[in-house]
Amino acid sequence: MTSTLIPALPDRQVRPLAHWIGGDWLHPEPGVELDSAILRQQIAQLPGKPAPCHEALAFGRSIGRDELLKGDFQSRALRLRALAKFLLEHKAVLYAWSFHTGATKKDSWIDIEGGIATLSAYAALAQSELASGNLLHEGPSLSLGKQGQWMGSHILVPREGIAVHINAFNFPVWGVLEKFAPCFIAGMPCLFKPASATAYLSEVLVRLIDASGLLPKGSLQLMLGSSGDLLEHMLEGDVLTFTGSAHTARTLRTHPNIV
Repeated sequence: MTSTLIPALPDRQVRPLAHWIGGDWLHPEPGVELDSAILRQQIAQLPGKPAPCHEALAFGRSIGRDELLKGDFQSRALRLRALAKFLLEHKAVLYAWSFHTGATKKDSWIDIEGGIATLSAYAALAQSELASGNLLHEGPSLSLGKQGQWMGSHILVPREGIAVHINAFNFPVWGVLEKFAPCFIAGMPCLFKPASATAYLSEVLVRLIDASGLLPKGSLQLMLGSSGDLLEHMLEGDVLTFTGSAHTARTLRTHPNIV
């Protein structure tokens, strides 16, 4: 079931983590335990089963995209700005969980408040640079006839797929927010797969986003742990981004569905 509660501060209990797919929190049997880098004890458990990748991608392409495009650049920028404000008001819970990653206060500040500031920056850019609507004219109109009787213009429109973001361990908040913001403004739904070592902080972030009630359904989804058969279900309209090791990058770049 979907929860709209603000995530709790960490305690001595091991917290089972969940996928957020199709607007619901999915709690399979707990799997790998995650350690606190400070306390040297388990603080969270990844889901024991991969997220339903086909369902997640299909939901984003259909419901997520449709819900996003009910708005326009300007309305999505307003939502992004409101989300940044909400996250700042609840940043204490992010700092509390960030402590367990081994980050210093300054490290956490860059990750958390730097990430939130990125939302505000993209919102401001959209509000100042983009018109209303969901298409963007690329350059001026051009004459297409000898005597100027026809005019043409290139336009940019939202892609018909979903953006899949596979993130590194070192920026569990900023890594999500910096990739989410431009996709959201552009009207493209996202599916995030954070690195397992600090996935508990990314999950807390997404729970806060859910609790805000500010995002259209399906515009952001979260999968944890194993990527399962994720790449097998990606289509030509989808986008894959990756931050991490060169070895994993080579593996992704040579997958038949990505090449």
